[in-house]
Amino acid sequence: MIRKSSLLLVLCLVVGACSFGSSSRVASQPRTATPTPSPPISAEWTEYHRDAGRSGVGPAEPALNAPHVAWNANVDGAVYASPLIVSGHVIVATENNTLYSLDIFTGQVIWTKHLGEPVDARSLPCGNISPVTGITGTPAIDPTTGRLYVVAFLRGYHHLLYALSPVDGSVLWQQDIDPSGSNPMVQQQRGGLSIGSGNVYVPLGGLFGDCGAYNGYVVALPLGGGQGRAYKVPSARGGSIWAPQGATFAPDGSLYVVTGNSFGSGFGYSDSVLQLTPDLQTVKSYFAPSNWAALNAGDTDLGSTGAALLPAMGRVVVIGKEGVAYLLAAGALGGIGGQLASRRVCSGAWGGTAWRESTVFVPCADGLYALSVTPTSISVAWRAGRPQLGSPIVSAGAVWAVEPSSGTLYALDPGSGQVLFSTGVGVAEHFSTPAATDGFVVVPAGQKVVAVSVVA
Repeated sequence: MIRKSSLLLVLCLVVGACSFGSSSRVASQPRTATPTPSPPISAEWTEYHRDAGRSGVGPAEPALNAPHVAWNANVDGAVYASPLIVSGHVIVATENNTLYSLDIFTGQVIWTKHLGEPVDARSLPCGNISPVTGITGTPAIDPTTGRLYVVAFLRGYHHLLYALSPVDGSVLWQQDIDPSGSNPMVQQQRGGLSIGSGNVYVPLGGLFGDCGAYNGYVVALPLGGGQGRAYKVPSARGGSIWAPQGATFAPDGSLYVVTGNSFGSGFGYSDSVLQLTPDLQTVKSYFAPSNWAALNAGDTDLGSTGAALLPAMGRVVVIGKEGVAYLLAAGALGGIGGQLASRRVCSGAWGGTAWRESTVFVPCADGLYALSVTPTSISVAWRAGRPQLGSPIVSAGAVWAVEPSSGTLYALDPGSGQVLFSTGVGVAEHFSTPAATDGFVVVPAGQKVVAVSVVA
C-alpha cells in the first residue's frame, strides 16, 4: 500500500518561495540472491569522484601492473553518470531511468530497477542528450544508512528523488524535487548528488542551448525524506549549477557550488563560486572574476567545472570555459576580483577535476593538465595532449581519464603525464568519468560499462 503525504511549502531562501511535491513510501520488495564477492574489497566509491569532498582519489594499492580489461556489461541506455562502487557491487544509472547492480569481479547483473519512463528528448526545446533523457546526475550512497539516492527525469517533465536499497534495488521512498515556480521542462539535473549534514543535495541547471526560463538551484532533502529547502541563484534567468561534479563539501559542513552565465542586467551571483551553509539559508562567502559581465555575455561559464577544495591548505581552485584558474581562500572567497592568484592555463575546462595533496588535475579542451598549488600560487606542472576533456580520477598510482571523442581510457603517470596504459572502450559520453576500488577501474562507455583490472 502506497502512502502519500503532502509537504509543507518551504522558503526558497534569498530570492523567494519554493515548494516540493509529495513523497511516496514504497513497501520493500523481496531481496534477490546476491553472490558474495571474494576476495573482499575495502575501498568504496559512494559519490561522484568518490565522496562529497570530490577528490577523485581511490586506493593506491595494488599499483598498476599489466592492466587489462576484465569484463564489460551492456545496459539499456546511455551512461552519463559516474558508476558507484559499494560492497563489491558496481551501481550504474542510465538515461533510460534504469539502475543496475553488477558484481565488481565478474560484471554479473545482481539486480535491475527501472524507475519510470524517461523524457523523449525530441519533446524538449533544446538539449544534447538523446534519444531519451532520464538519469544524468551521478547518484550517491549514504555510507551510514546504506541508502542509494538518485534523481530521475520522468515523462511528464518532473524530477523525482528516489531512495533505494543498494542490496536489492527496492524503492524505500520517492519525492518530487522541482522547486515551486520552476519549469522542469528546461531544468536539467546533470550535477552529481552530495550527502552531508543529514541531507542529500541536488543541483539543478539548464539544458544545453540555454533555452527557456531556467535557473540555478540547490535542493536539500533530509535523508529520510520530508520537508526540503532550496537555494535559488538570484539571477533573473540562468546562473545554472550544472557541472557534473555537483556540490563540493568542506569539513565544516559548508558546500561550494559554481554557477554559469546569466541573462539580463545585474550580477546575481552568476559565474561565481558560492559557499553555502548546510541549511542553504546563507551565502557565507562568494567569488566572481572581475570580468564576470564579459563571461556572461560570451556564455563563458565559470561553472563548467566544480570547486576543487584542498582542505589541508585551506584553498579552493576553480577553472571554467575561459581556461583561467583561480586560487581562492576557503571560507573567505574574496568577492568580485578577490582571488589570491590566477593563471591562464588552457583553452577551456569542462567536467570534473580531481586533486591529490597539492596537485589539481584539470580536464581541458587541449588536454589534461596538472596544476601545482601553493597557498599563494598556481603553476602548470605538466600537460598531456591526450586525453582531451577527460574528467580524471587517481587510483593504483595513475591518473585515469576517458577521452570522449575517441572512446579511449588513458592511465597517466601523476608526476609527468606520461601515458602508462590506454585501451579503447568503444564509446564515451559527454563528461564520462571512471570510478575505482581495490584492483579495478570502472568506466562508463556509452551503453555499457567496462572494468579494467589494474594487475595481471
